[in-house]
Amino acid sequence: MKLGIIGLPNVGKSTLFNSLTKAGAESANYPFCTIDPNVGVVAVPDERLKLLGDMYHSKKVTPAVIEFVDIAGLVKGASKGEGLGNQFLSNIREVDAIVHVVRCFEDANVVHVDGSVNPLRDIETINLELIFADLEVLERRLSKVSKTARIDKTYAREAAFLEKLKAHLESGKPAKTLEPEDEDELAILREIHLLTSKPVIYAANVAEEDLADDGASNPMVADVKELAAKEHSEAFVICAQIEQEISELEEDEKTMFLEDLGLKESGLEKLIRASYRLLGLMSFLTAGEDETRAWTIKIGTKAPQAAGKIHSDFERGFIKAEVVNYRDLLEQGSLAAAREKGLVGIEGKDYVVKDGDVILFRFNV
Repeated sequence: MKLGIIGLPNVGKSTLFNSLTKAGAESANYPFCTIDPNVGVVAVPDERLKLLGDMYHSKKVTPAVIEFVDIAGLVKGASKGEGLGNQFLSNIREVDAIVHVVRCFEDANVVHVDGSVNPLRDIETINLELIFADLEVLERRLSKVSKTARIDKTYAREAAFLEKLKAHLESGKPAKTLEPEDEDELAILREIHLLTSKPVIYAANVAEEDLADDGASNPMVADVKELAAKEHSEAFVICAQIEQEISELEEDEKTMFLEDLGLKESGLEKLIRASYRLLGLMSFLTAGEDETRAWTIKIGTKAPQAAGKIHSDFERGFIKAEVVNYRDLLEQGSLAAAREKGLVGIEGKDYVVKDGDVILFRFNV
């Protein structure tokens, strides 16, 4: 999974990126301190892995990972080359979802590129730049398809859909709010990779005092959450500065620090849960002496396709899957003991994998 962190300059993007990845992206109180997109890979926290790894005495424990891309602050006119321009918009095209960091705190020492803090205005500024960039892509595609449609009438439907999509964008609405009428329209929409068709997670960046009640007393946070609900997006509250402090602590210190702040989980854990929900993802597990590992798949994936995540040969030569819930496996202490209790299922090609399944695939190539 690849997530792009975007937002206006000085909203806390690079501070958040630093805390999530410890990659040390430069963070300073001026726009465009991120000259190249910074990339960091983060392990998905998963207690199940440690418990299974300990049980099997695994030589290696490999978590699922998320790749974060910190993209330079966008400003008005970015789609026309203002600020650092289109080079950064192109980086957004490569991500699975966008994490849009929105400033929801006042601080006279941190300048705002537009002179005042207004999260809804800031979101609109970014969204319009993404729409303008999409319109450029769409107009080029439409020009090409329209010419082809004059010769080959099978392209007429695509041209009509692109015209409808263009009108939708020109009205200031993102592509994801246009419902395709059939599979053909959906296929076209997926093929052109529009920025505004990507799922969005809003990270409402608040001051430390707003963390304990999850921003409930902050009207700016309420505005962001209301907008997210209308868009069917995700939203969560974070304090980027606190996250950076948490990232510098040892594991046992983190727990105490979070408790002192009245928090149950870190911002990273909130973000991961939001991204898994938004993208419809979950993890199944494989466990053994050599390696215990988490594999990220779409909810609803069947056993052969899950096997294919490990290796294409597993999917091609799939015979069956031995499946046990991780809790049952831990309680019994071994796969053999779980088998004796009838807790291990022998599943075929139609089995839909569940979150927390520990699977041993049988295959023949």
